[in-house]
This record gives sequence, structure tokens and C-alpha cells, in this order.
Amino acid sequence: MALIPRAARFAALSAQSTSSAPSSSPAPYSRPGPPSTSSPTGISKAAEFVISKVDDLLNWARRGSIWPMTFGLACCAVEMMHTGAARYDLDRFGVIFRPSPRQSDCMIVAGTLTNKMAPALRK
Repeated sequence: MALIPRAARFAALSAQSTSSAPSSSPAPYSRPGPPSTSSPTGISKAAEFVISKVDDLLNWARRGSIWPMTFGLACCAVEMMHTGAARYDLDRFGVIFRPSPRQSDCMIVAGTLTNKMAPALRK
């Protein structure tokens, strides 16, 4: 009944109220039952088991995913940028590059760390 347009619902309700006697009490509301837990047609129990285990594995990987902070110093930073791009796409594994150390779990220092750059890295 949720997919019926509003005007059609009101027309159906008015038709029911005119056909019934005015002294009769309204019909009690019956709540729909819970959704079915059986598998959809066409999927076997074994396939449903495999799909649920793969979903559990993906959820475990997402729950344990790391959020690295990128600190690119030289051309190695370009390689690190490629891992976040479409070809290698670490986002699908839950690795999300964060811009600050407060939001990240680890820091990836890509490139050569020189003496002049070391104080900036310590901050």
C-alpha cells in the first residue's frame, strides 16, 4: 500500500467508509510481520554462506583499516599518490590518507629525509 499514490489511497479509504455501515467500528490495524529471513529464490544455502563469509571478511578488513598520513619528500611521493589513484585504489581496502597526524594511525615518509627537513618531520 506504500507504493500507491496518495490520491488513490484516499479514494480507496472513502470507498470503504461509504460501503460500510456508519454504526460499525473500524477494522483493527494489523501490523505487517518481520521481513523474511529465507534466502531469495535462486540462491542456494551454500552460496548464501559463502557470500556472508566474504561480507564478514570485508567488514573485518574495513574495521582494521589504517589511516596513514602521507609525508612526501621527493619523487617517492608520486608513487605514494599512485596508490590512492584509480589504478591501485587503496580506498577500497579502507586505507584513507589523512592530512594531519592527529587523524592518522601511522606516518608514511616517502623519500630521503635530510637534516634540514628533520625538524619539520618531528613537529
